[in-house]
Amino acid sequence: MVLTGRIIVFAVIILALVSASPGAEERLRLATTTSTDNSGLLNVLLPPFEKKMNVKVDVIAVGTGKALKLGESGDVDVVMVHAPQLEEKFVTRGFGINRRTFMYNDFVIVGPAEDRAGIKGAIDAAQALAILARSGSAFISRGDESGTHQKEKSIWAAAGITPSGRWYLETGLPMGRVLVITDQKKAYTLCDRGTFIAFKDKINLRILYEGDPLLNNPYSIIAVNPAVHPHVNYAKASALIAWVASPEGQKIIASYRKNGEKLFYPTVSAP
Repeated sequence: MVLTGRIIVFAVIILALVSASPGAEERLRLATTTSTDNSGLLNVLLPPFEKKMNVKVDVIAVGTGKALKLGESGDVDVVMVHAPQLEEKFVTRGFGINRRTFMYNDFVIVGPAEDRAGIKGAIDAAQALAILARSGSAFISRGDESGTHQKEKSIWAAAGITPSGRWYLETGLPMGRVLVITDQKKAYTLCDRGTFIAFKDKINLRILYEGDPLLNNPYSIIAVNPAVHPHVNYAKASALIAWVASPEGQKIIASYRKNGEKLFYPTVSAP
């Protein structure tokens, strides 16, 4: 038993030494949104960075609100999110540092092709949701404090409406699952364009309203502040921020397509 215990201790020491060696691969914990993850962008954006920096990025896909909470508690090293007001609060409170907006797309209101509520003729996003509310047509909300949910709430506020009733369903689910439910119920929902394009072949929903400047959807990346959480991998978090904003990273974002359609637009140095 003593010998076995010594062998285990020796093995742990060897593993620690290997992990600490200069050539060992580091880990970087990234909390990002389900919309970014669902789009497939990270599958092409992260591998070149991992190879260049000898680091493995562990992606945790949740809503923006939860991603920022993980940053606040020091459970991740860097966050990639899309809710400007929450991001500003995160940085102002000292939890985040080196914030960089690096790409954008937009939100769209989707629903059944027949558009029984008649939102296609709306003059802006607020009127589109007001028409939905008056018609009593089913609306599926993420209801999870994600960036999409934050945007939805701002549009309801612009319309002067507090949504409630049997027609309004809050799910607490990621965007992809919300799209599936919306399709099944022939309902309406607010969705980021990237996730809609990624799921378009799996559902029968159509974009029924788009184009309002209020629907702009910028994405930012923020390092967790090492002054608050000294254990975070700030060096590699800063390197990832520099990568996504670099000409090479921006080119990957600009060229990424799904079903032949562009999902995101670079904001830093568009090729």
